[in-house]
Amino acid sequence: MTATALNILAEDALGTSGIQDWMIDNVLPLLLLTVAILLLWLGAGRGDNAGVMRRVGGIFIALAVIGLAVTGGGVNIGTWLASLFGGG
Repeated sequence: MTATALNILAEDALGTSGIQDWMIDNVLPLLLLTVAILLLWLGAGRGDNAGVMRRVGGIFIALAVIGLAVTGGGVNIGTWLASLFGGG
């Protein structure tokens, strides 16, 4: 009985869901804001608007990858791709 109670306590106290939620809610928006400010400061300040837009395209790809990682949608996309090639 005591071992079961300790296991439940350890699972609740040592889980990583709280850290993951905090990073998604706080760190990710801060990083995006930092990247946006750096792009505007470095690129647009010199008049290199085309260079800024190329970098923004790369950022959109990175955001898509982060979105897939956070939501777990990569598994569904992988399954769909496998079905295209006869994975059944």
